[in-house]
Amino acid sequence: MKTSEGLHRQFACWLLVALLCFAPALFAQKGKKGDDAGGGTRSVQGSVTSAENAPQAGAVVFLKNTKSLQIRSFISKEDGTYYFNGLSPDVDYELRAEYQGISSPSKTLSTFDSRKEAIINLKLNKK
Repeated sequence: MKTSEGLHRQFACWLLVALLCFAPALFAQKGKKGDDAGGGTRSVQGSVTSAENAPQAGAVVFLKNTKSLQIRSFISKEDGTYYFNGLSPDVDYELRAEYQGISSPSKTLSTFDSRKEAIINLKLNKK
């Protein structure tokens, strides 16, 4: 039969091993949680209008990450609105809209724009 001191020593060893194994995972999770909870992202929204200033439903709004060149898209709602979230504050984004071969000029959401919820409206040009 093991002594009480031997059991305590064995328990302490297992506890140390467990801490060494799981500590990196705990710190990594804390870092991720801090990024999400700390408001490390921003969003952009706005409306797409026709050349006649009417809300344009069904326009495709393109959001291009100028660092990774990844492109996301959103089809404007009935009232012409669009929305993108989860954007990095450390990246510039280019926005433009297209509808039936007509497009808007590109607009940039810059890293220097410190708004958490930016509003950028897009107007389609005449053909």
